[in-house]
Amino acid sequence: MNGSSPGVENGRDHAREQGSAVAWVESPLQMLCAVEAHHAGLLGAHARVVPRAGLRPLVVTGREISRLGLPGGLELATPEPGMPRPRRGTTWVVGDAFSGKVQSGWLTALPGRIVIVDDGLATIRLLELLTGRIRTPLLRARATANPLRAGLRSALGTAAGLRLRAAARSGRLSIFTALPVPAELARAVRDRGAELVTHDFAWLRSQPLRRPRPEERTVVLGTSLVRNGLIHRDRYFTWLAGLGSSEPVAYFPHRREDPHDLAQVGEQPGITVYDGGIPAEMTLRGLAAEQRVLSLPSTAVTSLRVLLSARGVTVETVDVPEEWWTAQAAPSLRSHLSMFAHHDTGATA
Repeated sequence: MNGSSPGVENGRDHAREQGSAVAWVESPLQMLCAVEAHHAGLLGAHARVVPRAGLRPLVVTGREISRLGLPGGLELATPEPGMPRPRRGTTWVVGDAFSGKVQSGWLTALPGRIVIVDDGLATIRLLELLTGRIRTPLLRARATANPLRAGLRSALGTAAGLRLRAAARSGRLSIFTALPVPAELARAVRDRGAELVTHDFAWLRSQPLRRPRPEERTVVLGTSLVRNGLIHRDRYFTWLAGLGSSEPVAYFPHRREDPHDLAQVGEQPGITVYDGGIPAEMTLRGLAAEQRVLSLPSTAVTSLRVLLSARGVTVETVDVPEEWWTAQAAPSLRSHLSMFAHHDTGATA
């Protein structure tokens, strides 16, 4: 992945035409990727990043980005409780394309251009749906849906999909990602008219290292799979206990982990829970060659490989055993997760 690829050059041309952008971010990764998109030239001369109010991880991530130094022309705005309504013709930047509020915004306003930045595994699903049949609704990969809301969400997702595909056909849609997009899917996205720009966290890599790295050799990334009811809690904790019993482990929580679960993780022998909130891409980019990262399938696996490969750090994906999954884990979701499990030799739980 190369931030100076031809796709980025095209993005700069679009940005000069559009002039300014407003980014609505609801997670630390979305905030970081909005900064990277501006640094890559996709968002125009001036961009305003608006975090969702009431989320501590966004506050601490914004503070860390500001401490490193915002790229020129980028403003980190005061958090707001709801998605702002940018002026007509402004470039809109979002991460969660499956959000009902975001989809409603596409239908009730006329953004000049839409830029979608990474929002975890959902980004790949969005690309797959975008290149599907014309009336395929943009819906999350979940096993079950609330029957009372299913019809309404499907209708909204269908309308949003039509609007997004129309934006692609008219050259007004860009997807900015650090994820490994399969070549066939990438071609299908571009055939739809969308601009697909890959990056390697060029802005973050250019920043000085200011955070001390953990002393432990093994670093484990937390997961949201337990809280989301997709894997069994007891199986996960048994695995962690086994790791901690063999060597000291540094545990970096996922922002969605349950506080009670984190307390239990911290009680496991040999495991130290570090303060969470800031993306792992920012917290762990200074690891040394003798250290390693273990993670269940997640977006962070890919981005950390990009950031740590030059430092000789091994980033291993833990294959989720069949007996870990709950009935709520849809086959489609497992398929998306396996994409991140098979880009290396993998570790075994």
